[in-house]
Amino acid sequence: MKKKILFVVTSHDKKGATGEATGFYLSEVTHPWDVLQQAGYEIDFVSPKGGKAPIDGFDLTDPVNKKFWDNAQYRSKVENTMKPSDVNPNDYIAIHYAGGHGAMWDFADNKELASLAAKIYENNGVVSAVCHGPAGLVNIKLSNGNYLVDGKKVNGFTNEEEVAVQLDKVVPFALETQLIARGAKFEKSGLWQEHVTVDERLVTGQNPQSAHAVGVAVLKELE
Repeated sequence: MKKKILFVVTSHDKKGATGEATGFYLSEVTHPWDVLQQAGYEIDFVSPKGGKAPIDGFDLTDPVNKKFWDNAQYRSKVENTMKPSDVNPNDYIAIHYAGGHGAMWDFADNKELASLAAKIYENNGVVSAVCHGPAGLVNIKLSNGNYLVDGKKVNGFTNEEEVAVQLDKVVPFALETQLIARGAKFEKSGLWQEHVTVDERLVTGQNPQSAHAVGVAVLKELE
C-alpha cells in the first residue's frame, strides 16, 4: 500500500470586491491527480474550511477534467473535503497546493495547513504547488525556524501574468513578490508558458499550463 498524497484546495469563492466567482482551478487538481493516481497513489482533499470546495475553470471539454468529474469517488472527495484538523500528516508522502485565484485569500495565513506541510516535508515528503497554489508556501516555516522556500528555486503565477488577467490590483498580495521576500529564488517563463521548478523535494509550477508537468515531477521525486 503506497502512502497517500494530500491535495489542498481553496474554500474562497470570490475575487475580492469584484463580485466575480472563483475557487480552485479544476485542471490544477485533475492533471496532477491523473498522473499520480495512475501511478497507484490515493489522493485525499483538504480545504481551509472543509466541505464542498468552490470550482473555477470548470471545463469538461478537457478530457482529464471529465475523467475526474465522472469518477464518483474523487468527485465526492472534492465535494466533501477534510478540514485541516482532520488530517494526520504521517499518513501522507506528499502535499499539493492547487491554484485558482481563491487560494490568494485563504492559503497564506492558514497556520494549520502550513504546519501539516512542514511536517510532511520534514518526514522526507514532497511539497508541490501550481499557479496560485504557492500562496500556501509563503508562510511555511520548518522546525529550524527558516521559511521552506528560503534559498530554494521556486516559481508560481508571475506578476506579469497577474497584470495580464487584470487582477494585480484585486489580489491581496503579489505572489511572486512575496515569495522573493521570503528568500525564494524565483524563476519564470513568459506568459502561459509551461514552467516547473524542482529544488530539494519542492516542486512548483507557474500556471495552469504547468499542472500536468507538476504531477510528473512530483512522481519522479517520490520514486
